[in-house]
Amino acid sequence: MTPPQESASASQVRILVLTPEHVEFRWYSALLDREPELEVDLTWCPDLVDCEDLLRNAQFDIILWDCVFHGGSGEAFLQYLAVSGHDRPVLAISADHAADRAPELLRHGAADYLCKSELNQWSLGRAVRCLWYRSQLGRAEQGQLRREVASGFINRDLFFDRLQQALLRAERGRHRLALLHINLDDFRTLNESFGYQKSDQLMLKLAERLRSSLRRVDSLMRIGGDEFAIIIEKVEDSLDVTQVIRKVVSSLDEPLTVAGQSVMVSASLGVATYPEAGETPENLLRRANRAMFEAKRDPGTSYRFYDQQLHISAGYQLRLEADLRNALRGQELELYYQPRIDLATEEVRGVECLIRWNHPERGLVRPDEFIPAAERSGLIVPIGYWVIEQACERLKQAADLGHPGLVFAVNLSFRQFHDRKMTETIFRIIYNANVDTSLLELELTESAMMHDLDYARRCLRELNQLGVSFALDDFGTGFSSLSNLQHLPISLLKIDKSFVQDLGHTADAEHIIRAIISLAHSLQISVVAEGVETEGQLEFLRQQHCDEIQGYYFARPMPWDDLVKFLQNQSQAACLQS
Repeated sequence: MTPPQESASASQVRILVLTPEHVEFRWYSALLDREPELEVDLTWCPDLVDCEDLLRNAQFDIILWDCVFHGGSGEAFLQYLAVSGHDRPVLAISADHAADRAPELLRHGAADYLCKSELNQWSLGRAVRCLWYRSQLGRAEQGQLRREVASGFINRDLFFDRLQQALLRAERGRHRLALLHINLDDFRTLNESFGYQKSDQLMLKLAERLRSSLRRVDSLMRIGGDEFAIIIEKVEDSLDVTQVIRKVVSSLDEPLTVAGQSVMVSASLGVATYPEAGETPENLLRRANRAMFEAKRDPGTSYRFYDQQLHISAGYQLRLEADLRNALRGQELELYYQPRIDLATEEVRGVECLIRWNHPERGLVRPDEFIPAAERSGLIVPIGYWVIEQACERLKQAADLGHPGLVFAVNLSFRQFHDRKMTETIFRIIYNANVDTSLLELELTESAMMHDLDYARRCLRELNQLGVSFALDDFGTGFSSLSNLQHLPISLLKIDKSFVQDLGHTADAEHIIRAIISLAHSLQISVVAEGVETEGQLEFLRQQHCDEIQGYYFARPMPWDDLVKFLQNQSQAACLQS
């Protein structure tokens, strides 16, 4: 495949040449090179595998198609080009005489036809010029809409063709398919405020943002002045649909800049699925449109599914994520703190910061319910940084209240740890908080670190240089090599509570805990046992010289005010004992 040029002049004619033979490509190229009125940029594609990628991602003015280039049926392939080629004219060439072949090909979507035996510089140049001038005239007549077509967005006339092709693929592959119908809310007000030209610029910017967040198999189309449609192909389950909707909602969540002004937009989304909601383009669009108008009843960006069953499974997750997004903004999230007790002194050595969600309608939402939703949506990243900010603030308050050595431990999620701006963001938070970094401890799981060991070493080393310490959480449940521990700046291991709770029930739990403590101490690493709830568990851990414990035996997770009282009571009890 000959790669297209990086850039082209405004008068340059960009032609995609579909032919399996390089000698044919060189022939077409030589004929067009002799044309004084044409400046051509030819891209050769000899393989069907590369064809779809070029049609989707590269810009061409004309498709020159050798009719022997197809996947089994020339007419079917021509229909595919008519739909996937984004309305670019197709010049068909074959060895058959025009009278025998041209009518059929023109009926199936070709813009012009040439016979190879009659092909020369003049005939090929004339055909290319005509198609070029015709497309330029079409652009001038249709204005902005035609420019959108050339940029990858298509008009409503071609929309049904594209959707029909997608439905045929879904039927052949026995896949499900979903159609999203997106309508911007109160678009008339935008037109009145900015004018039609600037409102159209806003639509183009929004489309650009939407397109960048979609999968390669999904198609975005502008089908009206304030409407988009997205065809979601190869749908296995409701999660595939929710992932796309999640990205659409996120795209609408950020402001757009038009004429130097920041503009917030909202939209109503209707979703119809194949085959549940219909098996024809007309039925799918009609039912997605109906669902979209149902969504109009809800304030802000909202969505509705036409298919009730999918609505239940996917809709619940999306509502939870939308509520969680609002919770982050509306200060509904709160930190609870679970003390860690030093077994040698029985003093509070530190606290683990645990997030809780006080939902205005549902009350306290369990972490095991909303944390997976935060992970799936990516919200766990900003939530994680919010937790670090809150922990730093409480760390300063604890020092002011007479607990200057209290360690605050914060969990880092897998996605947050692999956020490429993690070290930079944490550095900024610590710098702004102006705290003793030796009292900030970040907890990671084995799977998060061992997924990319080189990256983990670099990140941990950079943050460790700031004074931050690290704990390895849920130790013993992963599959990492223990030898990796000595190459990472880990200062503490946390024995997973499943082993602690098995104490007294299985001998394996005792052997595992002894081995972990022995290994850690040989590497000069401290150990915390999680989930300690009984006197028997406590005594066994004390006998094995475990450094700290954490669990309901001493204290449950508690709000900040309760923690302050707990610390005061502990201090008073220590004074009385002394």
